[in-house]
Amino acid sequence: MKQLYNNNQEQLLKTFLEKSNVVLSESVYEKLLQYADLVVEGNEETNLISKNDAPKFLSRHIADSLVPYIILSKEGRLSQNMKWADMGSGAGCPVIPIAIVCPDIQFFAVEPRKRRVLFLESVQQKLNLKNLAVIGKRFETSEITGCDIISCRALSTFENDWERCRYALKHGGIFATLKSLEHVKNLRGTPNTEIIEYTLPEEPQQYALAIRELK
Repeated sequence: MKQLYNNNQEQLLKTFLEKSNVVLSESVYEKLLQYADLVVEGNEETNLISKNDAPKFLSRHIADSLVPYIILSKEGRLSQNMKWADMGSGAGCPVIPIAIVCPDIQFFAVEPRKRRVLFLESVQQKLNLKNLAVIGKRFETSEITGCDIISCRALSTFENDWERCRYALKHGGIFATLKSLEHVKNLRGTPNTEIIEYTLPEEPQQYALAIRELK
């Protein structure tokens, strides 16, 4: 399936990473490509992503998924043996790309839909992601607690997502969610909340990583 990711797509991702001062080993980068291939292949049987997004999965979804890693690592907020849960993981974005580049952090992909759970389990096995556990439940019934970080991507509103997950954060833990800037720009100035704007290759709209710390 790699023919869908032409040289331009790979170059867009590489340029995005370079501009973000991210250096990945060849083996890590290849694993990201393998994950992209698995999503496109799996999309033939399970509606994992929009078919229009398949040809730009590298520059749109992989790049977007790595934004929390890029920003949190720059801020010095990532360390070994952290506990990171991803709420409503779907096809695995952002949790799988981040788990690939952060092998020393323990990740939990929490997803209630059975076909997506099976897909996530298959990816975990095929990519040998020993630092990733797939939980086939709604987040509220997953019994996950004591997290350093909880993430999600384009679920509900920021406040709704925050209320769903805050009980599972440890004191000082952070909630990090990827959304369009339009959906979170009103949160600027909210206590313990940070809005970091970014753009993605060849995408016209503005995006934001919204972070809130549990005090």
